[in-house]
Amino acid sequence: MLVSDLIPLIHAKNLTPALSTEREITSGYTCDLLSWVMSHGDAGMAWVTVQTHMNVVAVAVLSEMACIILPENIDMEEESLAKAIDEEMVVLSSPMSAFAICGLMAENGIKG
Repeated sequence: MLVSDLIPLIHAKNLTPALSTEREITSGYTCDLLSWVMSHGDAGMAWVTVQTHMNVVAVAVLSEMACIILPENIDMEEESLAKAIDEEMVVLSSPMSAFAICGLMAENGIKG
């Protein structure tokens, strides 16, 4: 599944619309402890988190993730979004809960 396919599935708003959403999602993950995500993150991962600071972008870029997903219509700070754009990391915001987002990803073939 591509990030562009995930957007309508989770009713997401693309907070970085200038970036390509044609990255392949190979797995999904939900966690808010950055050190844990750093040790378990994988390339192509769609990461669901409520964290919105600059370090989230750094961890996602370091792990070569496909995108960051913020549940429950959470917005990201402008400084963090600017960094995401500079690093070409797509950031999505969905009205759904983290649980519901992960459930839909799993139902549609994205492994954990």
